[in-house]
Amino acid sequence: MYKKIMVPIDLAHLKILEPSLQTVADLARHYHAEVCYVGVTSTAPGSVARSPEEYQRKLETFAQQRAATHGQPVSTHTISSADPIADLDDLLIAAIQDVNADLVVMPTHPPKHLDVIMPSHGGKIATHTDVSVFLVRPPRD
Repeated sequence: MYKKIMVPIDLAHLKILEPSLQTVADLARHYHAEVCYVGVTSTAPGSVARSPEEYQRKLETFAQQRAATHGQPVSTHTISSADPIADLDDLLIAAIQDVNADLVVMPTHPPKHLDVIMPSHGGKIATHTDVSVFLVRPPRD
């Protein structure tokens, strides 16, 4: 059913992403799908990488580690932006088409009242694309 699963990755917060990473590994295994890890980075030096090229190398290393752990085929797609925080949703929506994904798996937070004013990234992506979006909430305590 699914051939290519896109997973937005923030290399600075991998621990928070682990539930969605496990979910995508399970889905990829079940559907024999490729996983495309997509990272959005700043054109300015940051805490993870000093340049988009360094970020791309780190994202590729991360993807290969996941492939070795879970066995699914992987690819990466790095996007550079002068303002990744402001551009994130639009860049991820464009990336869905760029990588030819038919499913997006990404983490989300439990609903809050503030979502009326500032919707979650996953919610915006789900309403602005024609592919399925699987939102993974953190485990309950």
